[in-house]
Amino acid sequence: MKTHFVFAIIAFFSCQSFAQDQGLEVARKIDLADTGWGDEVVSSHMILRNSSGEEVVRTLQNRSLEVPGDGDKSIVLFDNPRDVKGTVFLSHGRKTGNDDQWLFIPALKRVKRISSSNRAGPFMGSEFAYEDVSSEEIERYTYRLLADQPCATFPTCFVLERVPVDKNSGYSKQLVYVDKEHYRIHKIEYYDRKQYQLKTLVRSNYQQFDRFWRAESWLMTNHQSGKSTQINWFDRQLGSGLKSTHFSASALSRIR
Repeated sequence: MKTHFVFAIIAFFSCQSFAQDQGLEVARKIDLADTGWGDEVVSSHMILRNSSGEEVVRTLQNRSLEVPGDGDKSIVLFDNPRDVKGTVFLSHGRKTGNDDQWLFIPALKRVKRISSSNRAGPFMGSEFAYEDVSSEEIERYTYRLLADQPCATFPTCFVLERVPVDKNSGYSKQLVYVDKEHYRIHKIEYYDRKQYQLKTLVRSNYQQFDRFWRAESWLMTNHQSGKSTQINWFDRQLGSGLKSTHFSASALSRIR
């Protein structure tokens, strides 16, 4: 009887280890499929909807720089409406440890550094958290491949469980739905620290730029508040020649 119990334990941990190895392999393929784009410039409309369906529309400019061996750098500039015009968000991603993030607030004429303890907070009043707008580095999570399920128009997709390494994360886990053809993420389910589903992000309308795929619509729905934020991307350009100097925190108030 004890022998059967020992074998059952060994089999269980072997299955868990296999699922973790397979999950990490899928994560690496997602990363590889989106490696080598260099830099990117794109505009977007951010639509904030409350639980009653009322909308506020913002116009943004987005710039990103791929950093070999480390996390990506990104800038978000708010053009409209008036209450957010001139606000600039800068993020220096890290493969391990916390990102460096800053926010320039024109009304205060100062740069505010985002504390790592506030990463779970809402990004500019949207349903995206600061950690949601960070670069998705492999090292930020542990992985487990759960199953195959339909997603978007695909009959089967990988369902990948990823658990944030950061103790300050607002999530206990995320379920990521990935197509098997191009390793594109179509849906992410976010679970809060109490293991309840908090939000769902749906990425849709994928377009190809060179060999890289980009979802031109992101919809983040908060199931607990009934609010949502949709981002529609347009005028995307890859390879615009951006350099690291364009992402300087010391010049944040002058970035336009």
